[in-house]
Amino acid sequence: MAKKQKKQPAQAGGTPATVALTAAGTSFTVHSYDHDPSHPSYGEEAAEAMGVSPDRVFKTLVAEVDGALTVAIVPVAGSLDLKALAAAVSGKKAVMADPAAAERTTGYVRGGISPLGQRKKLRTVLDESASAHPTICVSAGRRGLEVELAPGDLASLTDAVLAPIGRA
Repeated sequence: MAKKQKKQPAQAGGTPATVALTAAGTSFTVHSYDHDPSHPSYGEEAAEAMGVSPDRVFKTLVAEVDGALTVAIVPVAGSLDLKALAAAVSGKKAVMADPAAAERTTGYVRGGISPLGQRKKLRTVLDESASAHPTICVSAGRRGLEVELAPGDLASLTDAVLAPIGRA
């Protein structure tokens, strides 16, 4: 069962993502749930636990475009189109990043990588389908914790490019 908390001031125990949102004065809602390590999909588990459509829950993936780490944010209901991601950042070739490199660079663990509050700011592309929703959910920086916010706020805070990078 998901627990819902309204916007809170930065405090001990907050993640870098929630601290960044609070510091920016962005309106957001925190959703927490008990993570099941045996669940086959972090994103689908989050959608189920929160009772939110998988089209509104977005996963944060880290890819390499022409050798540069790049964040892709796509709905958990679909997958990432690597060719579209490369095109969105004027690149030629994209491949999924090594998980250890993604963790080291973002400061988050796999399954809990947030597009917000990363250790090193990376180029970011948000699937354009996000703009069809008043709010979307993304990882808050650890498994079992999501933040819900307006897609425009997410794009602004991450300097994201909106592009059709998701596949159904």
